[in-house]
Amino acid sequence: MLTMYSTTWCGYCHRLKSQLDREGIGYEVIDIEADPAAAEFVMSVNGGNQTVPTVRFRDGSALTNPTIVQVKDHLAALPEPAPVEAEHPQPHRVPLLRWLRRRRTPAKP
Repeated sequence: MLTMYSTTWCGYCHRLKSQLDREGIGYEVIDIEADPAAAEFVMSVNGGNQTVPTVRFRDGSALTNPTIVQVKDHLAALPEPAPVEAEHPQPHRVPLLRWLRRRRTPAKP
């Protein structure tokens, strides 16, 4: 999932959003005019400028005003995220299967 820093009036942002939608790439949009912390991040990666669209990737890297090809290439170059272990492991199913088998098997005289 990407984070795209944007504004409501940015034409380049609207174009990139539609391209991401068309490619099926998930993203979250943050309006830097409504979120001062987001504006600070954008300035930190753009030499003090509030340049949008700025895209942040899961590894923390960022691209400024990228093409959809640059976004796809960058995503392809990222290592796969580590699998997330389930908070609650799946219950052991063997006891349930034994219980079901016992219910189907008629009792011995």
